[in-house]
Amino acid sequence: MSVLGRKPCSGYELVQYLEVVWPAKHSQIYPLLNKMEQEELLEYEHVEQIGKPDKKIYSITEKGKEALENWITVSPSDPIHRDEFLIKVYSIGLLEEEDSIKLIQDRIRNLEKTIDTQLNKMAELEKNKESDSMSKNFGRYILIDRKFRLAKEEKTWCQKVLNLIKDKKFNFPFLCYVSVEGINGASILI
Repeated sequence: MSVLGRKPCSGYELVQYLEVVWPAKHSQIYPLLNKMEQEELLEYEHVEQIGKPDKKIYSITEKGKEALENWITVSPSDPIHRDEFLIKVYSIGLLEEEDSIKLIQDRIRNLEKTIDTQLNKMAELEKNKESDSMSKNFGRYILIDRKFRLAKEEKTWCQKVLNLIKDKKFNFPFLCYVSVEGINGASILI
């Protein structure tokens, strides 16, 4: 509904817009759209197309806007992270050095693609010249920026891991610990 709160669109377009948040599949989107339509949170307009299948353009209803606003104001649950790469890294000591290096280099290549893609998306949004943080593109822009920064930071971490693998040894702790002020002013190490 967040996307439809910005503008009406088809299920296909929804999948495209949602990729900035998480990879959604058409098979996931359409049952949700049908459920939300039955709950009168959404409505659709049937659009006939020549030479292609007809499509539905979904839009949010007043009831849907209220539900969306209520949902936005509730604190989110803890994020769920499932990354197969991290499980493989956990077991990296079982691999030969060349396989370990390949695993990390493959991730770096994927991260570089992500970085380039996000930079291009940000540049496209920046052409719009909207500088108002209340504009409809603001949320999309800051999420793309977040994805870019996370990928860039992970790439730096992967390069550090590559160096550790190539050095063939490391001493604990090999991380840099920094003392920061935690909750209630207590000093913690990160």
